[in-house]
Amino acid sequence: MNTHPYLRAYMAGIVVPSLGLLVALTVFILTRLVFQVPIPIERVVIFPMALVPNAFGVWNIFYVWSRPHRQLPIGFHGALLPVVMATMGALAATCGGFMTVGVHGVTWFQAITVPYFLIVPWFLAGVAVYYLLWKYVVGFLNQVLGIE
Repeated sequence: MNTHPYLRAYMAGIVVPSLGLLVALTVFILTRLVFQVPIPIERVVIFPMALVPNAFGVWNIFYVWSRPHRQLPIGFHGALLPVVMATMGALAATCGGFMTVGVHGVTWFQAITVPYFLIVPWFLAGVAVYYLLWKYVVGFLNQVLGIE
């Protein structure tokens, strides 16, 4: 009997970002409609909603596939994902005209400028969150589904 480990790995991977995106979308909708923030948030939401759950699923498939050859625990494997996604997101935002890179920081929508000294700690905090999510949540789901 074929137990479909890659399908189970994909499904275990998409649980965390799917639930997180429900919360994020609620915050974005409240920000846009209730607080009347004039930034076109819907253009920013499309990228994470389309890519992040699939990236988690594919990254978990890659983790399961590399099981015989891997040296990294699942937490460290998950902590590498923000590097890949941030690079792809920055490239897409720059090519789409949503973000410009300057000498002292990045500017989104020609309205919000964030200096680099604020981006670095937030990115490192994101890497830490990904590490914890992958170590405890995705790792737990992998064990429950019998693919770990």
